Amino acid sequence: MMRFTLPRDMYYGKGSLEQLKNLKGKKAIIVLGGGSMRRFGFVDKVEAYLKEAGIETQLFENVEPDPSVETVMKGAAQMREFEPDWIIAMGGGSPIDAAKAMWVFYEYPETTFEEIIQPFSFPELRQKAKFLAIPSTSGTATEVTAFSVITDYAKGIKYPLADFNITPDVAIVDPDLAETMPPKLVAHTGMDALTHAIEAYVSTLNSPFTDPLAIKAIQMVIDYLPNSFGGDMEAREQMHYAQCLAGQAFSNALLGIVHSMAHKTGAAFSTGHIPHGCANAIYLPYVIKYNAKEAENRYADIARSIGIVGTDAECVKALCDKIDEYNAKLSIPKTLKEFGINEEEFKQKIAEISVNAVGDACTGSNPRTITPAEMEQLFTCIYYGTEVDF
Repeated sequence: MMRFTLPRDMYYGKGSLEQLKNLKGKKAIIVLGGGSMRRFGFVDKVEAYLKEAGIETQLFENVEPDPSVETVMKGAAQMREFEPDWIIAMGGGSPIDAAKAMWVFYEYPETTFEEIIQPFSFPELRQKAKFLAIPSTSGTATEVTAFSVITDYAKGIKYPLADFNITPDVAIVDPDLAETMPPKLVAHTGMDALTHAIEAYVSTLNSPFTDPLAIKAIQMVIDYLPNSFGGDMEAREQMHYAQCLAGQAFSNALLGIVHSMAHKTGAAFSTGHIPHGCANAIYLPYVIKYNAKEAENRYADIARSIGIVGTDAECVKALCDKIDEYNAKLSIPKTLKEFGINEEEFKQKIAEISVNAVGDACTGSNPRTITPAEMEQLFTCIYYGTEVDF
């Protein structure tokens, strides 16, 4: 038996933030990132709509990019004191991911972080609060997914948390918020969305329910990402919907080793943090070449859906070329060396990183199995830009 789970309600379109004034509840804590939502006036709008709904509010601000275990615990403590019946997370993936994890420790203070690292092991939520998510970036799609990524900086590892319990109850996908993204964030989040959709389509858990969402998301990203990057706000709106479709697909079909690798390298190198979407974009064409030995026909389906023609092998090569072309347009490096990762540090750490990546929660649904030795070989190809031929 398989399962397909989405938020109960999704509101979308310009101005859909106004739906907050119809929310039923008594208290809401609003979890926010670094301040852009306040600067652009969206926090004031949210508070005004909730006041109109008769809901008392409190803010938890300054969730950092790649939120930490410490931030999660701090937010949960504030929730236990305030006792909200709604948790509202607004911003990029970081505040929404952090709020999902806070939710667990708010309702179950005795739970340990180690207990929830195991996929689909969460206690039953909604004992104290429901969850509403409002994304301001067009990539993570955490507003519709059963996932959260939290970083343990002491260990230099990102933990992907997975459980249908943390799928939000309500998502408000208002493209007005996405208009505030700077170009580099448009690039990274857009390629993150493309990776989500491609990995969902080739996942071992793909299904007739997830395939159409994944393919439509891929087509929309290919159509709209370059113009969105260039500042076209109509394209920006369509990208906001595309990433949400990709999220609906991967939340149910799961992901693959592009994400396993990104999770375990984002915070691993002292010479430079690798933004999640940027890491995905770099790794994606190399992983396609590795996975094609088991999933060539699925990647060829993707290629044909965006107008590429030829044999399966020709289609896969052209798909990789298309991704390389988009990365170049978006100023994303082709290799880890080009990104700026120190070669000696890479050599020193890559064996341990490879073991951690193979053990990541996303590896299990990758279409081709991989050993730590093969993972290290794949990372080495990505570092130097050499051909994946194994």
